[in-house]
Amino acid sequence: MNSNERKAIFPVMYQRNQPLSGTFRAAPDRPDEFIDLEQLLAIAQRRAWIVILCAIAGLVLGILYLVATPPEYTSVTDVLIDDSMQKYAQDTASPAPAAAQLDAQVYSQVEIMKSERLARSVVTAAKLDGNNMFLYPPRTPLEWVKGEVKGVIRWFLPKSEGTGKGGVSPGEAKVQRAAELLQSNLTVTRVGHSNVIELSYVANDPQLAGSVARAYAKAYLADQLNANFDATEQASIWLQGRIDDLRERSQKAALEAEKYRAAHGLTSTSGQLLSDQQLSDLNKQLILAQADTANAFARYSQFKTIVDSGPDNAVKNATVPTDKSVGASNNAIINELKARYLDITRREREVASRFGKDHPQAVALRVQQADLAKQIYQELQQLTESYRNEYQVAKAREESLRQNVSRLAGQSTSDSQSMVQLKNLEQRADALSTLYRDFLSRNAQALQQASFPIAKARVISEAIDPKSPSSPRKILSLALSLVLGMFAGAGIGAVQEFRERFFRTGEDVRNTLNLNFFGYLPRLGRRGGHARKDDIPPDGVTPSQTPSPLRIASRAPASSFAETLRNIKLGVDIVLHGKSCKLVSFISVLPREGKTTVSANFAELCAATGARTLLIDGDMRNPGLSRALSIAPEAGLVEAILGEERWQNVVKVTTGTRLSIIPNVLGGRLSHTSELLSGPGMANLINAARSSYDYIIVDLPPFGPVVDAKAFEPHVDGFVLVSEWGATPRNLVRTTLQNEPQIAAKVLGVVLNKTDTKKLGRYGIYGASEHYLDKYASYYREPADSI
Repeated sequence: MNSNERKAIFPVMYQRNQPLSGTFRAAPDRPDEFIDLEQLLAIAQRRAWIVILCAIAGLVLGILYLVATPPEYTSVTDVLIDDSMQKYAQDTASPAPAAAQLDAQVYSQVEIMKSERLARSVVTAAKLDGNNMFLYPPRTPLEWVKGEVKGVIRWFLPKSEGTGKGGVSPGEAKVQRAAELLQSNLTVTRVGHSNVIELSYVANDPQLAGSVARAYAKAYLADQLNANFDATEQASIWLQGRIDDLRERSQKAALEAEKYRAAHGLTSTSGQLLSDQQLSDLNKQLILAQADTANAFARYSQFKTIVDSGPDNAVKNATVPTDKSVGASNNAIINELKARYLDITRREREVASRFGKDHPQAVALRVQQADLAKQIYQELQQLTESYRNEYQVAKAREESLRQNVSRLAGQSTSDSQSMVQLKNLEQRADALSTLYRDFLSRNAQALQQASFPIAKARVISEAIDPKSPSSPRKILSLALSLVLGMFAGAGIGAVQEFRERFFRTGEDVRNTLNLNFFGYLPRLGRRGGHARKDDIPPDGVTPSQTPSPLRIASRAPASSFAETLRNIKLGVDIVLHGKSCKLVSFISVLPREGKTTVSANFAELCAATGARTLLIDGDMRNPGLSRALSIAPEAGLVEAILGEERWQNVVKVTTGTRLSIIPNVLGGRLSHTSELLSGPGMANLINAARSSYDYIIVDLPPFGPVVDAKAFEPHVDGFVLVSEWGATPRNLVRTTLQNEPQIAAKVLGVVLNKTDTKKLGRYGIYGASEHYLDKYASYYREPADSI
């Protein structure tokens, strides 16, 4: 076999780059990888039997539940809450309620149907307190268990005084129990967002379920009618009392207002007091008088100013008033005089302009002009005096009116204050009168509604006796039991898979330890081998017998067990091909993993090929290989190391394959075994044996609990790690190798021992070699004691 072929067969070995230092590398955890569907399918395949068993168990439990559970029948009736049915009893239409208010009304009716009072009325109407079938229905297994548990708990609880049967009569106790049963078996729900309420009752008898549902609907409608009648009657009684009280109070308030009006003289016409009317008239007269006074004063002041300016200026500035009511004669005279004065003045100017100022006619005209001016001034003085008199009269009249207004104003203020109190009394009397009329109207409406026996609800779906049971639903119960069983099985399988921390496949070995995987060694039977003729050594050699499990490789060379050992030998030969004598040690992390059986069979296989092979039982604490021999040797490895015997004298040789074995005699009696294995005596023995053998196979104790393997490591060319299939934890092996880097550096590979080949295919992913082991059955001839 050339080097390329060797690399193709054992790629992991050739990645190590001889020598074997630093070959072991723990694979890191990769929790962030995507879910491997193939791995999930493999998990489902190997845990399918748990799911199937749990599904069958769930189905059986479902059948037992159906057999033990009494059937239940459900009767349903629908009730519509309809306020419009009372519109005939109302004079005016009520506004539509809001959505929230409507929801509150419907849910309130739901709670009324669930109430204990309605349940008691149903018990009384249907006489359920005397129906033993209703009071003591058959119980389901779960109810029976709950009842027994409650009975035991009540038995341990202290008895309380004042309660129990002595406090309630037997009849009342039955009614109370019947009402509780009704409430427990009754279901009241609102149908969607509508005004329909669905009432359903569950019983073990279909006739009982239907009769109770119908009785509930009738009791509810009767309760609605009674509630309306009672409410109307109570409202009428209360309204009548309020009406009597309001009538008396209204009359009393009106009488008080009239007495107050008469006592304070608050007489009024057209809704106004007499004093207020007089004050208003005087105010109007005062305003007119003030205007007259102002006019008179203005005329008087004007003429007085003219008169005071002197005769000449008075004649020139004299104006004749147009008002003829005062000084009409004087006005006419003044107008005439002033006309004559103006005419003479004009003539005087004409004469003076023609004949000069000194002309006799001009002088005569000026004399007439002065005389007329004097007459006009005298008339103005008389007119001014008349205007003064007129002003004084107007002023006196104004003052008189003002005094009268002040007097009436004080009287009006007092009347106004009294009027405020009168208005309060009148308002109180009006309010009481309004309330009295309103309550009279309400009382009439209440009496009218009481005469209409109309409820706010009606039955729209009558309850009937059910034909088939509503519970338990057989198909649904069986399907649910099956599904729950499958879920339970899946949960158990998931827990088992989560706890799966062992080596199952070669992929687990490579991913966890990054070591070469040699193969699977099937689990061997527990039947030991017996002495055969070919086990007896010829030529008087000391006989040595090995039981069947230690000689599978030689007795069944065509078995899969032997084939895996050949794979190990091939790996050893490839890695250690440069060594004339190859010293290989088989180790394990835990005891009882089968390393002794593997090492003995590997030595048998090497010896069967004609190679000189020496098998050393290096487990001085628990020499399982030496105990497997049919004879008890007198000397062994310890004696050879200590120099008490020559190592050649302690060697035992088997017949047939001529395998040399150095047993161990003092197992369990030494505590310093690591010193013996690492001492010069062991080194001399190994060096001497290397010149005489091609293979030296050493069976060492587990390197997890003891240090013998670590002490013997310098003499070893390579280790073969034996792990029990499905028993050795992966983390333990990885941690142990990390803690022993010297041993890990020389590990040639891993072999999984005690493999259950029938279950192996469940742990490999789809397409892995584990699924096709049965395809190679024609190539193997398994021994009779293998399983």
